Amino acid sequence: MELVLVTLISLVALLHLYFMWFEMFAWTTRGKKIFKKFPPELFEPTKSLAANQGLYNGFLAIGILWTFFIEDALWRFNILLFFLGCVVIAGIFGGLSADRKIFLVQALPALMAMLLLILEQYRFV
Repeated sequence: MELVLVTLISLVALLHLYFMWFEMFAWTTRGKKIFKKFPPELFEPTKSLAANQGLYNGFLAIGILWTFFIEDALWRFNILLFFLGCVVIAGIFGGLSADRKIFLVQALPALMAMLLLILEQYRFV
């Protein structure tokens, strides 16, 4: 079960590193292919907004990756729960305000990781 949890947590972190790269460096190129409903003429004017959002996604990724280096189990659990919770909330908000796919891609993997983390912490699995 621990391997599944570590894999899921790593996936969430890697996704957010990808989101960071995409929003900071490829918003005007790949953005049009990913966000087809977004008006194409707005990608350039919103480039700095997307980059700012990408920076926050990078912070989430680094925070999650940081937990792999925390030796104290309770401290690691609490920090990981916090960062995964942030991802879930951001994914729910994005799913409600922008595109439902954001919930599936961002919030759902983090929510699954949170549930497994809690089950593992309290030895329900």
